[in-house]
Amino acid sequence: MSSLRNAVSRRAHKERAQPQARKKFGHLEKHKDYVERAKAYHKKEETIQRLKEKAAFRNPDEFYFKMIKSRTFDGVHKVQGEANKYTQEELMLMKTQDIGYVLQKAQSEKKRVEKLNATLQSTDNQPSKRHVYFAEDRDEAKELQSRSSNHEKLPASADIPDRIKRKTAASYRELEARRNRVNELEKIYMDMAMQKELQKKGRKRKLREDEIVSPTSKPVYKWRAERKR
Repeated sequence: MSSLRNAVSRRAHKERAQPQARKKFGHLEKHKDYVERAKAYHKKEETIQRLKEKAAFRNPDEFYFKMIKSRTFDGVHKVQGEANKYTQEELMLMKTQDIGYVLQKAQSEKKRVEKLNATLQSTDNQPSKRHVYFAEDRDEAKELQSRSSNHEKLPASADIPDRIKRKTAASYRELEARRNRVNELEKIYMDMAMQKELQKKGRKRKLREDEIVSPTSKPVYKWRAERKR
């Protein structure tokens, strides 16, 4: 009888979709979605209940040092003194990798400065005798060429389109910003190199102001001379 009942085709009942007027509220939750959400909710409830029972029945005399050496930051459990879990050799290796990254960025910025400097035809912020004009499209380039052919020399900067003036000014600002970035990266590289040298073995001391031949704002260190084998 059951096999005969299953052989008869039955209508498939489908759940309705989100009405057109409520499309702005997103996907309409189906029954299977509710079941999954309910299981996750009850699982969290059971976990919290077990933790409450453990806290209620714990031994008040129990103590271990991790209780006072651990904190919770933004919901993440972290142990104090975690920064000292690396050995001296591992710290030196990481420091070397950081220095290499900064040096690579500084060299990349230098190449960009040189390329931009060559495009703007300037050296040490001194304008060149030859003017370079940037055209937006072919029509504008033909117009500039016709001006230069009719006049041996292009007119003063007042006749240059404002769009080209703005682009040239923006290029010079970018050049100055990249030069400042190169200087900052070089300073960071020197500081990191100094910190790496200070981590190495060997007796050293910081020189006083009266001992420094060339006064500088940065600290100067002197290493004790060692006999090399």
